[in-house]
Amino acid sequence: MTTSHSAPLRITEVCLRDGSHAVAHQFTTQQVRDVVNALDDAGMHYIEVSHGDGLGGSTLQYGRSRVDEMELIETAVAECKRSKIAVLLIPGIGTVQELKTAHSLGAKLVRVATHVTEADVSAQHIQVARELGMEALGFLMMAHSAPVEVLVEQAKLMESYGAQAVYVTDSAGAMLPEDVRERVRALRNAVSCEIGFHAHNNLSLAVANTLTAIEEGATRIDSSVRCLGAGSGNTQTEALLAVLQRRGVDLGIDLFKMMDLAEHVVAPIMHRVPEINKGSLAMGFAGVYSSFLLHAERAGKRFGIDPRSILIELGRRKAVGGQEDMIVDVAAELAKQK
Repeated sequence: MTTSHSAPLRITEVCLRDGSHAVAHQFTTQQVRDVVNALDDAGMHYIEVSHGDGLGGSTLQYGRSRVDEMELIETAVAECKRSKIAVLLIPGIGTVQELKTAHSLGAKLVRVATHVTEADVSAQHIQVARELGMEALGFLMMAHSAPVEVLVEQAKLMESYGAQAVYVTDSAGAMLPEDVRERVRALRNAVSCEIGFHAHNNLSLAVANTLTAIEEGATRIDSSVRCLGAGSGNTQTEALLAVLQRRGVDLGIDLFKMMDLAEHVVAPIMHRVPEINKGSLAMGFAGVYSSFLLHAERAGKRFGIDPRSILIELGRRKAVGGQEDMIVDVAAELAKQK
């Protein structure tokens, strides 16, 4: 299997960040210690640790963390012999000060995430990360929701700020393989930095879409062991590694160890098995942010509204990550219309 970029293919394991959504941000220090220890032993390249909504996300709006994320980051760093710890930062939720604190605790990489049309708010955070000596990557969320030329324009902005890679981020799990191919190819032809890809499995296409991204030149790839992530989860790490090995790509990550830790370390801490159910399928169909699912289910129960109707309406209104407060408003409006 070949790609159109000379950089090595690298995996960022996101089960301890994206997976935070799936456990209502209730990871304990011991759980993080156990997962990171096993991932490091298996040879994982990067392990992302933060609140599901990134640094500073532990709020009433996004959900309170059981344990302060800085404590979890420090715990994760202490367990790593080979892997590097990464964090996510969404400007407006996380701050430069929180980024500096995470760096002081040993985080080596940050993905600065913005809505696909708002790359300009990432400039300060990317520049500070580079000054700190961190790897600084751009993360364009809800990449399906903007025309390709807008995606390219925003990626160029992130690269100009110093981003060493820019991600096509399928936050809603709404992309089809042809959508991925078009977007990754367009970025590959427009920027000189690396291209990344982050998938969600709401339409059962996460592995297929990730393979398509790799074929088009993406070299920074996100995945989640046991599919632990928001919605129907992300590209399943152990499945992706198996498929890549079938294609002759060995990333230096022990497949059997990944299988074992999925079964014996991650599975026991999962609140529920990520699956393509009516809620997550509705998210992929409507094209809404994957972390909206639990919020929509709670609001639906409160107001007696089918969560799918809430998600579809949020998609119609083009709601984006960070607008979780809109979910209750939409549910209340739909209840009044009954």
